[in-house]
Amino acid sequence: QVQLVESGGGLVQAGGSLRLSCAASELSFSIYAIEWFRQAPGKEREFVAAISWSGANTYYADSLKGRFTISRDNAKNTVYLQMNSLKPEDTAVYYCAAATRISLRRSDMDYWGKGTLVTVSS
Repeated sequence: QVQLVESGGGLVQAGGSLRLSCAASELSFSIYAIEWFRQAPGKEREFVAAISWSGANTYYADSLKGRFTISRDNAKNTVYLQMNSLKPEDTAVYYCAAATRISLRRSDMDYWGKGTLVTVSS
């Protein structure tokens, strides 16, 4: 079965940068996209970014364009989320997910990692 493991979360000051990793194993032929979502305390889980496994297509939440970059290293079966110019409102648990198509919908995700916590201090 597909397994996703996030890493790279931690505490960072506002304005700093952090790179999250999503290590994937046993990807099925049906998996097309790897995506990042985040969930802040008391809020709904929201879409952050998505990438096709081929890397040909990427999508971002409008508010994050220019600050966050999604990429992949297929040789390592890993997808990255580079986060720059971090703000306190970026504080959240960040989740990696896999799906058969790129989508903004949480319900379209077929597999989820357990998440990694990112805390941005003022």
